[in-house]
Amino acid sequence: MQFRVKRRSQAFALLYVAPATLIYAVFVVWPLLQSFVLSFFRFRGVSSQRTFVGFDNFRQLWSDAAFWQSLRNSFWLFVIAGSVLLSAGVALAHVMQGKGRLTTAIRGIYLFPQVVSMVVVATLWMFLYKPNDGLVDSGLRAVGVKGPALGWLGDPALALPAVAVAFIWYALGFYVMLFSAGLKQIPDELNEAAELDGAIGWSKFWRLTWPMLWSVKRVAVVYILTNVINIFALVFLLTQGGPDRRTEVMLTYLYEQAFRNSQFGYATAMAVVNFLVAMAVSGLVLWWFRRNPEVSRA
Repeated sequence: MQFRVKRRSQAFALLYVAPATLIYAVFVVWPLLQSFVLSFFRFRGVSSQRTFVGFDNFRQLWSDAAFWQSLRNSFWLFVIAGSVLLSAGVALAHVMQGKGRLTTAIRGIYLFPQVVSMVVVATLWMFLYKPNDGLVDSGLRAVGVKGPALGWLGDPALALPAVAVAFIWYALGFYVMLFSAGLKQIPDELNEAAELDGAIGWSKFWRLTWPMLWSVKRVAVVYILTNVINIFALVFLLTQGGPDRRTEVMLTYLYEQAFRNSQFGYATAMAVVNFLVAMAVSGLVLWWFRRNPEVSRA
């Protein structure tokens, strides 16, 4: 009897998830498999004519300096912007632990960029970075400092940091909310016990709070990696990968090869590499955060 009930429960569960699984397979898994196949062909995307080239697209990628530049820029954004998002997210989450109206209002302000279109975000920062007349240059002139002659987005040395600032501003609210939720999950008994043992301030944060946020940090790092690898609209609207490819990321270079140079096979190979890099780094992150060292010591 119990076996029959269990079988019915399993059948009901499978029937329940079948529509979502089918949609995922049709619109995600199947196109992904097609991408792997198309990466071995050369075609222009305007006809069904394809030429099998084997691994030639991947060999071309290996010697493509622009591709490696885009990969380095993506890695730079992941490390620098990710570090700022993690540290600022935790710090602001601590500040936002109050329950007053002011705290609630500030939470809404931090989360505001998440509810507006990326086009709006990019347009806003284009006006902020506008040479001479933008708010950033106007603020610098007010304190006697002159902005860069080529503009923040036109200077090869400053363009990528400028894009990183815009990206951090856009994404920060999500990580503040994420770490705020993680802080609320720490039992009050642990905080009280730590304070009774004399752990306050930085000592309490480093020995209690930071280890207890281990699983939240893992989720945050994976989200940052996903956002950085898939960043396109912000970079494309702000700089289109310029100047001199200093802000080029993998997706903007992929777009250039596919829709400007009509090299769809080459662009598909780039998409496959993008996917494999994301999977490899995500796996490395999950392995690094595979268990909480504080729990293992206990």
